[in-house]
Amino acid sequence: MNGRKRMDWKAGAWLNPPQSSREEGEMLKVVPEKGRDFWKKTLYGFEFEDGPALLAHWEPGTAVEVSFELASFTELYDQAGLLLYHGPGQWIKAGIEINDGIPQLAAVVTDGYSDWSLAAVPEWAGEEVTLRASIMKDAVILRARSGHHPWRTIRVARFPYPSDNKAGPYTCSPTRDGFEVTFTRWECTEPDRELHSDPPME
Repeated sequence: MNGRKRMDWKAGAWLNPPQSSREEGEMLKVVPEKGRDFWKKTLYGFEFEDGPALLAHWEPGTAVEVSFELASFTELYDQAGLLLYHGPGQWIKAGIEINDGIPQLAAVVTDGYSDWSLAAVPEWAGEEVTLRASIMKDAVILRARSGHHPWRTIRVARFPYPSDNKAGPYTCSPTRDGFEVTFTRWECTEPDRELHSDPPME
């Protein structure tokens, strides 16, 4: 593909609808229902795949980016970001999650079982954050940046699905009511050229 393609919010279909969602200008405001999440078995034993995610077909040979504001993230497990979805039990969620009282870059990689990685980014509090995913060979490269901080590579994860994938913004609020996320952008763009070079900024 050439350049960037901004996704219309209406181009996506909800994998599990939220409690509410509404467009305000170019933004999408989403309130997830308390108690829903994405997780499979590991450590906790429970299985959730009922969180709201607005998904569209992910074209092979493209990267996908989702941006959102962190101002409303205040309580444990408040979270939002990007969901990469191949099918039930085969997905990755990557975004910001409040843990230990601060924003954390979080990735959950799932193929029947989930794992979870965290990296603290307290300096990103209150900013706009962008998550990015780009497939390379049998893996996906996950990156993130904020309005005042450059791209960080947060995970290289196995994702051996060259086609039949969906991707888009997700949010969950496992422990509280009233959490609202403002998504500001959803785009498809050029894929990463290699692991150790930053992707272009818009």
